[in-house]
Amino acid sequence: MNYDSILNQRIQGIKPSGIRKFFFLLEEMTDAISLGIGEPDFVTPWHIRDAGIYSLERGHTKYTSNAGMLQLRREIAAYLKRRFDLDYDHNSQILVTVGGSEAIDLSLRVLLNPGDEVIVPAPSFVCYGPLTEMAGGVPVYVELKGENQFRLTAQQLREAITPKTKALVLPFPSNPTGGIMERADLEAIAQVLEGTDIMVISDEIYAELTYGQRHVSPANLPSMYDRTVVVNGFSKSHAMTGWRMGYVCAPKPIIAAMTKLHQFGIMSAPTTSQYAAVEAMRNGDPDIEHMQREYDSRRRYLVEQLNRIGLECFEPKGAFYVFPCIRSTGLTSEEFCQQFLMEEKVAVIPGNAFGPGGEGYVRACYAASMKDIAESVRRMENFLVNLRRRQGKQD
Repeated sequence: MNYDSILNQRIQGIKPSGIRKFFFLLEEMTDAISLGIGEPDFVTPWHIRDAGIYSLERGHTKYTSNAGMLQLRREIAAYLKRRFDLDYDHNSQILVTVGGSEAIDLSLRVLLNPGDEVIVPAPSFVCYGPLTEMAGGVPVYVELKGENQFRLTAQQLREAITPKTKALVLPFPSNPTGGIMERADLEAIAQVLEGTDIMVISDEIYAELTYGQRHVSPANLPSMYDRTVVVNGFSKSHAMTGWRMGYVCAPKPIIAAMTKLHQFGIMSAPTTSQYAAVEAMRNGDPDIEHMQREYDSRRRYLVEQLNRIGLECFEPKGAFYVFPCIRSTGLTSEEFCQQFLMEEKVAVIPGNAFGPGGEGYVRACYAASMKDIAESVRRMENFLVNLRRRQGKQD
């Protein structure tokens, strides 16, 4: 069988995630520390787990409605109003999805026709470009700058727009940089988009993880509400990665189109997970605040220590990543990460895995214990000392 001719050419042309290479290497090491996986080190809070268990004990194992349980959609609407002052109708503007990833995929698939362009700020999470291509669109990457704390500027957006532009991805708070967009930044973006039909896909999976200020959604701006698709979920805010629970909020016609795709491809999100999610939305605010405080203390420690040992690192105001510059070492991002893993057995992710603008940086995730973070800093300092010694001998 000639599988090259059988398989879809568009899918074949998409490169695998650059993150996976380091996970495969890590799997072969039993004593390595990982600051690579973007996953909370917290276990899902017990009261949320208990709600899922109780739903099984009660025999709630049937399909739910395609859009998700009515009770859950009501709780999501109440949560969004309470936490972010966002107003969405639970009947027509909210769809429960299998993680935020499905929500992003659905957003792109219902918006794009072949050849439509999607502006993707980068470095950013690895899925936006490939999902755009799988939907028949063309990703247009805009390289964010460290000197701007990796924010998208109005000027950059203006220069990237063409007659083929259909959508803009706003992935803030950012994975991998930890950068955020403040209200003034979003207002400037809104001015650029005024008078166009360009839609905004706002990936807000890290919305609860901001430090020093509350997250602002593009949908909080009156002029942006009708053009914004808000993607969110439970993975980061409630430590529920394995439950695969997400949701998407948008104008009614867009949700209707997404629901059509969702009902044929997925049917409904897992029932047990939905019952757990109801409890998370209803009683999970203290859990969010506890985890956010813990991440904040780790964030401040790691940023301070990275700058102390000679790796310039701006202060990220969101998510749970730092994005230090490693250009001073003379190594590429991949060289740095591979040598660091082999010599000191600590995994971080090369910045170039996240697209244009990522080379010269590495991503370290501080959703790890303080013990592991402190030991990783010690090993990184040792790695830098040995590297400079070797480079001195070569000179």
